[in-house]
Amino acid sequence: MMVVASFARGWSDLLRPSVLRLAALGIALTILLFVLLQAVIFWMVRIWLPGGLSLPWLGPVDFGNLLSWGSLALFPVIGFFLMAPVAAGFSGLFAENVAEAVEDLHYPQRRGRSPDFWDGLLESLAVAAAVLGVAILSLMLTPFLGPFAPLLFYGANGWLLGREFFQMAARRHLPDTQAQALREAHGGRVTLTGVLVAIGLTVPIVNIALPLLAAATFTHLFHMISEAADPAGKYPRA
Repeated sequence: MMVVASFARGWSDLLRPSVLRLAALGIALTILLFVLLQAVIFWMVRIWLPGGLSLPWLGPVDFGNLLSWGSLALFPVIGFFLMAPVAAGFSGLFAENVAEAVEDLHYPQRRGRSPDFWDGLLESLAVAAAVLGVAILSLMLTPFLGPFAPLLFYGANGWLLGREFFQMAARRHLPDTQAQALREAHGGRVTLTGVLVAIGLTVPIVNIALPLLAAATFTHLFHMISEAADPAGKYPRA
């Protein structure tokens, strides 16, 4: 019930006027990160696949140039694998603003404090790299795993995204060690929520707003879990 309730509250928050401006900025940032990743792929193909071949009637064909432009045609397919690392990177750049707005609306007496920006950014970039590695590994193993490949993709990404977004919310109130301990104590809920986020990230159009929804959802999930774990207030507030 906590997972469903946190998603419902997070979704309703995106429609509130006080969060709508953040939502617009967050969607613009998500699209920008996605385009930047696509641009990196575009230029990596050109750099790693130089040279060409002379074909009858067509003349010289530059493989690097052809495949790099062809990667743009695969933009929707690539997006299936890239939106998860984009969301992980988003958590370090913008999710704190969403968490702050959600706490102002729902938990004014228990507002947290944003941790150091650079520490959060470096951690989120590390998670983004891990998520990207999972996407590449899933793509490579798909011919061998067959119908089980999505289990690896969604399961691993769900754990990584749940870990990053939940600890982002928890670190606003707890030291890193306590935030990690709380996440591990409720790993099932956190991972399930992360899996649902990972599934949503593979749905076209919907996935653009998913990093925002994830930030709001995990903020609610943290407060629900911390209140249920210790109503007396064991966990220090910033």
